[in-house]
Amino acid sequence: MLRAHPSLLRELVERCETLRRHLESGGSAETRRQLEDASYTLCVVTGTRQLDTALDVARRQLADAMRREQPLPR
Repeated sequence: MLRAHPSLLRELVERCETLRRHLESGGSAETRRQLEDASYTLCVVTGTRQLDTALDVARRQLADAMRREQPLPR
């Protein structure tokens, strides 16, 4: 299975979370549209259909990527 690069995942997760917070505090129609676009993209790259699921998958993939980058203890 193909996986998105961790930097893309990180960017999309942060964008979705930020836009969600803005929307919850009275965001505009433009904020809603931006969140829909970012959510759609995150769902596509994680192979999911809902934002909460996409965020969970992306976070797990990011954690896996971080573990792979850590040097093994001696």
